[in-house]
Amino acid sequence: MEFSIVGFPRIGAHRELKFETEKYFRGEIGGAELLDTASRLRAAQWKTQRDAGCAFIPSNDFSLYDGMLDMAFMLNAIPQRFRELHLDDIGTYFAMARGYQGPQGDVKALAMKKWFNTNYHYIVPELDDDTEPRLRSDAFLDGYRQAKAMGIETKPVVVGPFTFLKLAHCTGQKTAADFASAVLAAYTSVLEKCAENGVRWLQMDEPYLVMDLTAEDVEFFCALYEKLLAAKGSVKVLLQTYFGDVRDCYERLCALPFDGIGLDFVEGRQTAALMSAHGFPADKTLFAGLVNGKNIWRCDYAKVLGRLGELKAVCQRTVLSTSCSLLHVPYTVRNEPQLPAEITQHFSFACEKLAELRELCRLSETPNYHFSSAYCTNQALFRSGGLREDPEVRAQVNALTDADFTRQMPRKERQALQRKVLGLPLLPTTTIGSFPQTKEVKQNRAKYRKGEISEAEYRTNAKAFIKNCIKLQEELGLDVLVHGEFERNDMVEFFGENLSGYVFTANAWVQSYGTRGVKPPIVFGDVRRKKSITTDYIRYANSLTGKDVKGMLTGPVTILNWSFPREDITTQEMMYQIGLAIRDEVLELEAAGVRIIQIDEAALREKLPLRRADWHSEYLDFAIKAFRLCHARVKPETQIHTHMCYSEFEDIIPEIDAMDADVITFEASRSKLAILDSLKANHFETEAGPGVYDIHSPRVPNVAEIETALRLMLEKIPRESLWVNPDCGLKTRGEPETVASLTNLVKAAKTVRESLA
Repeated sequence: MEFSIVGFPRIGAHRELKFETEKYFRGEIGGAELLDTASRLRAAQWKTQRDAGCAFIPSNDFSLYDGMLDMAFMLNAIPQRFRELHLDDIGTYFAMARGYQGPQGDVKALAMKKWFNTNYHYIVPELDDDTEPRLRSDAFLDGYRQAKAMGIETKPVVVGPFTFLKLAHCTGQKTAADFASAVLAAYTSVLEKCAENGVRWLQMDEPYLVMDLTAEDVEFFCALYEKLLAAKGSVKVLLQTYFGDVRDCYERLCALPFDGIGLDFVEGRQTAALMSAHGFPADKTLFAGLVNGKNIWRCDYAKVLGRLGELKAVCQRTVLSTSCSLLHVPYTVRNEPQLPAEITQHFSFACEKLAELRELCRLSETPNYHFSSAYCTNQALFRSGGLREDPEVRAQVNALTDADFTRQMPRKERQALQRKVLGLPLLPTTTIGSFPQTKEVKQNRAKYRKGEISEAEYRTNAKAFIKNCIKLQEELGLDVLVHGEFERNDMVEFFGENLSGYVFTANAWVQSYGTRGVKPPIVFGDVRRKKSITTDYIRYANSLTGKDVKGMLTGPVTILNWSFPREDITTQEMMYQIGLAIRDEVLELEAAGVRIIQIDEAALREKLPLRRADWHSEYLDFAIKAFRLCHARVKPETQIHTHMCYSEFEDIIPEIDAMDADVITFEASRSKLAILDSLKANHFETEAGPGVYDIHSPRVPNVAEIETALRLMLEKIPRESLWVNPDCGLKTRGEPETVASLTNLVKAAKTVRESLA
């Protein structure tokens, strides 16, 4: 038995790529130095995988920013606005990712969306009518050649043509089908280059195959690969799928001349049944995704070995694999020496999954493996459990009734009351929550964490930052203020630290997008609120101004979706436990005189099942209720806000309205305000603030472009329901660009407000 992995974390064991890339952005190093760092990181990863015994090591799974962006660049899908900047290749590449504002011009970045049902964000390729797809270079083989020189054989990885075309945004009259011929020619060139360089296996990732497919989609996919595989020559092609099953096209896939097919047995609910019903081709290798690539718990050897035994009866040749890329888990548990062994023994990060894969391969070939020490040690983990239980919290969840999820006054009546009580102008201006995390803010947190300052000193410093932030917002003229979130390292980790049932890591970073990493907390038991979390800071901020300061919370859906969840209880139960904890905080803020409370649900869309038939029964029905649980008991005049970002929301607008918030802010600028039509078509009742500028780009929007965006919004949203705000929080931005952007936002809002009057 051999094993394979779909992909590996690329940020480095200690986030080396992040820090070097940010040096490049600041002009401290050049492109050549950045590429040299990337080369060293790739080499280290290949050695790690080789030493673990991996037989199918991926190359070209590494990226300076994003794999879809790499494919767009490789296929010449570079929009004209970026070409006109006349930058070098690496400069153009990062301009597409982040936008550009400088001596060469002023352009917005490509859109960014969530990668299927993960918290990873991909860059959305744009195909203009004049785009001419072609293979620009064979840079996708740079890694293969580097590894080959080290004596390591790898399988290059590319996003397949079907997924690329389905996820790309066609900006003009042409559709994806119109580009198919040119894209197919480019991928044919990929195969030719592979053959020329002696590549044995090429992995083509086609995760879009696990989505709901129409008959036309299936025909389109088959037409692409019937032509493409005819040109594969000596190169073996692995079709790799993940995040679900391929029920809409399984038999058609098996009939195509792939050499290997990678299937997900973890999230692919029907994968095993499909194979049982239809068999598996004898001339193909099955890459069986049996080890979870998205969660951090140790693998249950009994389940995996049992499934491998079943597959031996169906498949001539099976390779054990991860269910998806290990991009979605941290690098190694070895980076967490501060955690006790009784906790870390349950964890398996990327490097540990390599060890599990190797051990499973050995056990699968061992007669009577049930008696081996490795197997017995593994099974002892699952017999003992070890996760912390709280009977009182479980009883609270079991006692919930419909009244716990329902506000007493209808929303339209509440909104009229809130307008009277709050006295805000038309088009009220606000921000999403966080302000720039300056060097001083980070130092304050680091000193406290290291024990160099006391908690009292830490809190005093944080309040000084809050005071300056309130003063700045008043000077800017914003209508509803925020305290800046200077006490928070992360919008989920901060809350998790104040809830029982969580475990926290020091260095378990996972890439969210580009250089942005997150350190998801781990749900290690039942969850409850241990103490007051935010009230002291919000009360202090409110004391500094006559304007309303929003209470800022993260909602239960997002807290869970951005954590590593347990696997021994249901998602619904975990969400309700967290919802009860956040409800306690909401009611405490209200009692402290806070009149506007924002409960962010940035990740609501993220874990929506990829199959539409499963949306409500397996997620939305209880996710919406978990949010409502947080605010159902507040007074009618207390205004509840929420925020969502970087997903496609158009198909769940009625469900978002059913959250029964009073105001919602959306990410919208990168998606070019595409959500507006859906809001109008669905008679959206919640007041809305679609973002007027992109905070993930360093460029400063001018007044005219914000005014234009607001006038477009007013065509779809009633004036009394429209709020003015950026796309998301401002923690990743610098202070000068933040001040300049918000100055222009307030000016634009005032101009449009006056024109309405």
